[in-house]
Amino acid sequence: MTGRIFAITGASGVLGSAVAKAAAERGARVALIDFADHAEVLKDCGPDALMLGGVDLTDAVAASAAIDAVADRFGGLDALINVAGGFKWETLENSLMAGWHRLFLMNVQTAANSSRAAIPYLRRSAAGRIVNIGANGALKAAAGMGPYAASKAGVHALTESLAEELKADGITVNAVLPSIIDTPTNRADMPKADFASWVSPSELAAAILFLASEEASAITGALLPVTGRV
Repeated sequence: MTGRIFAITGASGVLGSAVAKAAAERGARVALIDFADHAEVLKDCGPDALMLGGVDLTDAVAASAAIDAVADRFGGLDALINVAGGFKWETLENSLMAGWHRLFLMNVQTAANSSRAAIPYLRRSAAGRIVNIGANGALKAAAGMGPYAASKAGVHALTESLAEELKADGITVNAVLPSIIDTPTNRADMPKADFASWVSPSELAAAILFLASEEASAITGALLPVTGRV
């Protein structure tokens, strides 16, 4: 991946920072885009890594400005990794429609806005890639997972549709579908769970980076389960 240019949204979080670090270790030049501004994650991402904080990716104009800034800094873009998103557990009976809308914005709209802005740059790459983060839990939604699963199912549909739109341009669009990611927050929320069965951020990052690599040219429109032993 030496010299390839990666834009990673949600890059201040556990998964986003793991992807950025792993990409940098493989020689990529990385731009970290997030609503938060945790500049400390840059220390693991190479000397020329770029941090763009305070970016509201639910706003198409802000997303476009961020992607333009990445391309201006590095001279192009080869891969967009859409990690930005959110989760909330709530039953339909006790939920408000504002919550459903918010999860749609966080999970679907951020990916759509960033992808739309990235397409012109990815067309100029020899191996343009988009990788989204879906959810295995969206394939068979459990109780209390309605709003989240519906939004992630939207990410799955976006991935498949965009793959069809862009396949003639040589741009691949895929998604990984993790189960439970081993994060401090998830451990605190489920203290009695078997953490060893969960997917580690580094394991998930490895799958993401394969799909973002030049070697994955024959894969597009795939929804890849990355579920550990759950």
